[in-house]
Amino acid sequence: MKFETNDTNSDVTARVPADRQITTLEVHLGPSRRQFGGLVVFAAILLLIYSSPLLKLILFVLHTDLYSHILLIPFVSGYLIWVGRGKLRVESRPSPGMAALSAAAGGLVLGGYRLAAWYGWSLAMPDYLAAMVLSFLLFVFAGGLIFLGARYLQNVALPVAFLFFCIPFPVVLRRAIESFFQHGSADTAYVMFKLSGMPVLREGTFFQLPGCPLDVAPECSGIHSSLVLVITSLVAAHLFLRKTWHRWVLVSAVILLGLLRNGFRIFVIGQLCVRCGPQMIDSPIHRRGGPIFFLLALIPLFLLLRYLNMRELREIQRGKLSA
Repeated sequence: MKFETNDTNSDVTARVPADRQITTLEVHLGPSRRQFGGLVVFAAILLLIYSSPLLKLILFVLHTDLYSHILLIPFVSGYLIWVGRGKLRVESRPSPGMAALSAAAGGLVLGGYRLAAWYGWSLAMPDYLAAMVLSFLLFVFAGGLIFLGARYLQNVALPVAFLFFCIPFPVVLRRAIESFFQHGSADTAYVMFKLSGMPVLREGTFFQLPGCPLDVAPECSGIHSSLVLVITSLVAAHLFLRKTWHRWVLVSAVILLGLLRNGFRIFVIGQLCVRCGPQMIDSPIHRRGGPIFFLLALIPLFLLLRYLNMRELREIQRGKLSA
């Protein structure tokens, strides 16, 4: 008697189309609930440990105009991750080596602050918060590498890096940036005064205009609006541009726009002081005119973004760039 065996499972597998099998595999890509749960617990513990400096950060931000953007950064980062969630169906494997490096960096920052405090060094509040928030984010990043893996985080590199805008500038760095924009804006304004034909004497950041002295103080550097422009350009580049060098062009243009915007503001105030009277130095356009000049700076930024975006769309139509 002859018996025939019928291997049902192998027969079914053989009849499943190849593309169907790939789709089935893709469903299981990405972190599991257990991995996400572990990351959430890890982050919650870190939040508890760092609750005091994070609360001080919130109170500091609420009383400082320069860092008013910090409270929005986590929400912007979360939104960017949500928008790009379709790219997150990738293999998720822990990266213990990179996690150890990130945790070691966080430990060094925290240890450096503790050592400075032990030796009696008195750090300003921005320096203290910069050290605490940087170490906190490095530990969070280490947790992400442990539970999600480097390949997974690579697909959300910008939103994750965006969180580092939550770090206040240390005093030395803030002064250096202020000095750059202060002197750069003064240079730009000087060129505008000369092109307009107005007689002007300049010594550093001090201008002697006809009947009106004008000094570009560090507070007039426009560092806050320039920082907001950088953040805006990064978000726009991530959402609307595909080529890396196009994104760099857009972000780099912000520095030039910041100098032009602030130089133009100094030029307008100087013209008003000369033509309308020195009292214009206390006018609303000087004291509260920042948002107006910020909006003016958005116009060339939008035009450059539009131009780069149209170039990429034409390349997609020619098949030179993937959609």
